[in-house]
Amino acid sequence: MPETAKSTQLLRVMIADDVTEMRRSTRLMLTLIPYVEIVAIAKDGREAVQMAHEHKPDIALMDVNMPHTNGLQAIAKMRAERPELACIILSAERDTEILLEAMAVGARGYLTKPFTTEQLVEAVERVARNFRVKKHQSSQVARLRQQRDVILKELAIEYVKQQRSDAKAMRVLEQVTSDPKCDRQLLVALAWVYVQRQEWQKLKLLKKRLGADYLSTKGSRGIS
Repeated sequence: MPETAKSTQLLRVMIADDVTEMRRSTRLMLTLIPYVEIVAIAKDGREAVQMAHEHKPDIALMDVNMPHTNGLQAIAKMRAERPELACIILSAERDTEILLEAMAVGARGYLTKPFTTEQLVEAVERVARNFRVKKHQSSQVARLRQQRDVILKELAIEYVKQQRSDAKAMRVLEQVTSDPKCDRQLLVALAWVYVQRQEWQKLKLLKKRLGADYLSTKGSRGIS
């Protein structure tokens, strides 16, 4: 069994082709891949862009020559909104120029019509492996960042309790408060560190987030 099939998470796939029979046959072929869920089927490029926005597929199988918006233009628009979207080009011709254009807009695969079930499955599996690796790496990075943020916040709170205003405490507080969702109490604590260190320019910038009511007249000296 392919490595990607071991995952219980389904891959969301969209099909875009202006030929009814092609849409039907591609859909039937994809039913042979147990970890694939077909979330949208578009009959032209414009509809593909709209459906990609609504259904957020992981992989898009895109015909090149479609009305309203061709496949390459549609891919460029979809990936401008969601760069992580993996696209496989479907074309009746093995044209080098089209292949280069497809790569330029971010296509991850290229299939020449008519293609066999085995060729489609292989193309989807190849793209799926790459997609899952990147998704796993992104999850790991997000998890590490979350752990780092928790540790930094705990350290910042400890420094505030100790009433520290040294350079190390200030660096930690500045890192924690760089988050737009940071606790207001930590913003206030950083403001008073700036006051004690007479960092008036930094205090002036922080004032916009805090409001003047949190700073005493004496502490706000030099701030306009």
